[in-house]
Amino acid sequence: MPAKSVSGPAASGGKFKTGASSKRIQSRSSKAGLQFPVGRVHRYLKLQTKTATRVGAKAAVYTAAVLEYLVAEVLELAGNAARDLKSKRISPRHLQLAIRGDDELDLLVKATIAGGGVIPHIHKQLMEKGKKNAAQQSK
Repeated sequence: MPAKSVSGPAASGGKFKTGASSKRIQSRSSKAGLQFPVGRVHRYLKLQTKTATRVGAKAAVYTAAVLEYLVAEVLELAGNAARDLKSKRISPRHLQLAIRGDDELDLLVKATIAGGGVIPHIHKQLMEKGKKNAAQQSK
């Protein structure tokens, strides 16, 4: 009788790949080149639909990309505000100054930011009144 060759999944074929031919698992976020989790966004999108409508895979990628862009924009502006105030950390005050200082973000974010304070603003009529009083007192 001839000797039997070793058979099974490790010998040839099967689902156990060996060597460089094995594929590396890649997340949808890394495929799209994003930092935000595409899978989690897709899960939340499916949970938020009212009826049994389907949510496409591209919708999650697009939504994650938009969210990542908005966060990057806000963090850049808040970082600039923190640098202007000579601080190394971004605080809620810096977020407030960044969002309220940008016209488009101000329209988008209607929420009150806890610990953000108020935007420094003096009405121009009050400034003119002060100038008039100073001019009258100097005469």
